[in-house]
Amino acid sequence: QRQLVESGGGLVQPGGSLRLSCAASGFTADNYAIGWFRQAPGKEREGVSCISSSGDTIDYVDSVKGRFTISRDNAKNTVYLQMNRLKPEDTGDYYCAARHAARSECMMGPYRYPYWGQGTQVTVSS
Repeated sequence: QRQLVESGGGLVQPGGSLRLSCAASGFTADNYAIGWFRQAPGKEREGVSCISSSGDTIDYVDSVKGRFTISRDNAKNTVYLQMNRLKPEDTGDYYCAARHAARSECMMGPYRYPYWGQGTQVTVSS
């Protein structure tokens, strides 16, 4: 059974950092593109970042470029999202998702991903 488990969320002050982890089990994540998504209260789920199975294709939503970094450790079946210089508008539930894809394929649309984790909450507030 494919399973994704997010961790690393929490409460942080503006300007602070968090590192989210997405641990995959039940499948070999290095055959899958992984995306990070977030959903704020009352808003639609949006793509934050994605990384191809090979790791050589990466994308970010404009609002996080220069602040967030996605990476993957296929040996650990884990994908990370390093979030720096956090802002209150980064607040939301963060989800990772997986899609079997070509090695250099990465997509930001949540509807493209069939497998999802349960989410981890990120709150940026003073």
